[in-house]
Amino acid sequence: MWELKSRWRAVGLGLLLLLSAAAQAAPSAPRRYTPDWQSLDSRPLPRWFDEAKFGVFVHWGVFSVPAWGSEWFWWHWQSERIPAYENFMKENYPPGFSYADFGPQFTARFFHPDQWAALFQAAGAKYVVLTTKHHEGFTNWPSPVSWNWNSKDVGPHRDLVGELGAAVRKRNLRYGLYHSLLEWFHPLYLLDKKNGFKTQYFVGAKTMPELYDLVNSYKPDLIWSDGDWESPDTYWNSTAFLAWLYNDSPVKDEVVVNDRWGQNCSCHHGGYYNCEDKYTPHSLPKHKWEMCTSVDSASWGYRRDMTLSTIASEQEIIEELIQTVSLGGNYLLNIGPTKDGLIDPIFQERLLAVGKWLQINGEAIYASHPWRVQFEKNITVVWYTSKDSAVYATFLYWPENGIINLKSPQTTSATKVTMLGMEGYLTWTQDLQDGFLISLPPLPPTALPVEFAWTLKLINVK
Repeated sequence: MWELKSRWRAVGLGLLLLLSAAAQAAPSAPRRYTPDWQSLDSRPLPRWFDEAKFGVFVHWGVFSVPAWGSEWFWWHWQSERIPAYENFMKENYPPGFSYADFGPQFTARFFHPDQWAALFQAAGAKYVVLTTKHHEGFTNWPSPVSWNWNSKDVGPHRDLVGELGAAVRKRNLRYGLYHSLLEWFHPLYLLDKKNGFKTQYFVGAKTMPELYDLVNSYKPDLIWSDGDWESPDTYWNSTAFLAWLYNDSPVKDEVVVNDRWGQNCSCHHGGYYNCEDKYTPHSLPKHKWEMCTSVDSASWGYRRDMTLSTIASEQEIIEELIQTVSLGGNYLLNIGPTKDGLIDPIFQERLLAVGKWLQINGEAIYASHPWRVQFEKNITVVWYTSKDSAVYATFLYWPENGIINLKSPQTTSATKVTMLGMEGYLTWTQDLQDGFLISLPPLPPTALPVEFAWTLKLINVK
């Protein structure tokens, strides 16, 4: 009897050990996020976004038809009744012409998504963000709740979101979708607004069905939300949507979102922070962020009255990119195509200039991290990044004496310095008073790897 009990004890102990081992070997259940900001904000940001550093933003819609003033044309004309916009309509369109009449003229006739994708890849972008719907409400995909105000039923008769997505993904670029929560003149939104946003007719019938449809249909890597400023996140049901996005959506593990999900969310809640358009911090933020800006400083959409004075120069754009990445951010540069789907040559030129610079200096940008010192200013301006054991010092102006003086890096006997795009080591000295002195290559400007913003790679510095 005692022998039988012992055997059962042995069997029981063995089963316990097997169950314990199985429990340890089994993968832990994925974390479930609850629909509140404390839980949602704890989600780690997918790694790809921080490593990407540079993206292209595309503002395209019916506002590309009047192509005058800005992408807020309808609002400035019909709501604010700005005289310049009213006069523009009187001088160029017949009486009674409505904004909806612009829809059939949004043809996208010369839109070739593979050409766009090739341009964005040549620009060095790692992700592309397309407007699926701006505040005018027109959707660039066949939204089932758009009531014929979409690119499949009106204008191009094409699924613009789907076509561009397929093209950029063939080139291994990440695909992001901009989506405006609000619509200026939608009757249900105006009703909710009149009710002090105590009702949610518009959210239930339009905004949320669109967001779920975009995610399920196109599986975006990024959702760039906007149009949130008039009402709280509780009106938009933002936290419920994000909980589904993180827990159960087809992109739950890789998707990234920004911070525009309701009043007071910007710079406080979401995946990464935009804070505001063209946001530029002066010191290293504690949270991942993105600067979004436009090649045309006066508009995000294409406009026929664009002048060279509002176009950022190649140097200005590259300096902004360097500064943004040094401070831990991503740089999202916007262009606006024409109603026909053409990208203006000046926009192409600026994008290709960034790509040319990144071909040489991308090592200091992609997948880099902020260094312990982000920048210093003496004879020239120097911005620092780091990756693995290397420190990168990008200086914006070539010193007349051909010597760079770096105050922040501490040299060692094993320190080596190279310039990206050139072969061979540079000579350097350590001076107790002047610091780390690096002799630059004695070459004419035409022989340098890039025209401005040169990068030094520092190995074995502290």
